[in-house]
Amino acid sequence: MRHTLPIAPQFYVTAPQPCPYLADRMERKLFTALQGDEAEQLNNSLSQQGFRRSQNVLYRPSCADCSACLSARIKVSDFVPSRGQKRTLRRNTTLERRATSPWATEDQYALFRRYLDSRHADGGMADMDVFEFAAMIEETPIRTRVVEYNIGNDLAAVSLTDLIEDGLSMVYSFYDPMVANRSIGTYLILDHVALAKEANLPYLYLGYWVPGSSKMGYKARFSGLEIYFQGMWQSLSNPTEFNADLHPLNTEPIAEQVANLTLPDSKPVRG
Repeated sequence: MRHTLPIAPQFYVTAPQPCPYLADRMERKLFTALQGDEAEQLNNSLSQQGFRRSQNVLYRPSCADCSACLSARIKVSDFVPSRGQKRTLRRNTTLERRATSPWATEDQYALFRRYLDSRHADGGMADMDVFEFAAMIEETPIRTRVVEYNIGNDLAAVSLTDLIEDGLSMVYSFYDPMVANRSIGTYLILDHVALAKEANLPYLYLGYWVPGSSKMGYKARFSGLEIYFQGMWQSLSNPTEFNADLHPLNTEPIAEQVANLTLPDSKPVRG
């Protein structure tokens, strides 16, 4: 009987580039490939340590001079909708939800283009063509669903959602800018909280909350929010009083960050 050892994940760092969220800052990411038989376990483990998935890559901000980007999740049992969020739920009762396999369609891409052109025309994804869009949707080594929302026969919103061991993770979502008055972005999060609750999953992972960023600050409006800060998940009871420590000496060297990661149990794989 042959015994083989699993390949340990290798971690890399991107070159610094202008931060898309905060002016006069530079961003840098720590990342690793998501591949092989251990991909799902690795995704589960690193998602619980502030990493996010993009296709077959897991990444986490690792900026040299800033620590403002914080992974955020909603603790489903602690979530209570605000009055405004209750109005959003009532406003969108006509939306029809359908969860499908991760397969890109022409309707999805057309909606994606309208969304980008309206809201993120100068963003890093603005030039994404149909093939790159298909890769974003379809290149996933783990359990992923495309959650579509229709108004009648028209596609109104889409969320690319991962299923991980302790929750749902909203990888990327987009919607028709013509129905922005329905607060449909907020509704997608509220509906995913309900989906997580129905599945008895304790968390909904939202991506990064960035204090001071108009693009990413909306996540603080949801109760039950937790952030991954200083190596642990912490309740964010009062976002207005939170102050991320931006001193560069408080950012661990890359080697220490990698050494402190908890990776899946690396027992030999029998073959």
